[in-house]
Amino acid sequence: MKWIAIGLIQFYRYVISPLKPPVCRFVPTCSEYALIAFRRHGFVVGGWYTLIRLLKCHPFHPGGFDDVPEKKKPQTNGFRD
Repeated sequence: MKWIAIGLIQFYRYVISPLKPPVCRFVPTCSEYALIAFRRHGFVVGGWYTLIRLLKCHPFHPGGFDDVPEKKKPQTNGFRD
C-alpha cells in the first residue's frame, strides 16, 4: 500500500502539479512532506501525518517550516542483554 501511495504522489508531482501555479505555503511542500512521511513511517502513520498536514492547508494558517516527525526509537532500560 505504501508504494501505491508513493506512486500516486509521484504522478501528482510530475504530471498534475506542473499544470498549476505554485501556491504551497509550507516547506517542504505538501507532496514532499507526504513522500517523506510515507517512506519514513509507512502507510498508516505516514497517511495520518499527511492528512494532518493537508488539513493545515488553508488561507488562515500561516504556513512555514513543518518537518515530518522522526520515527521514534523503542524505549530501552539502558542495560545490555
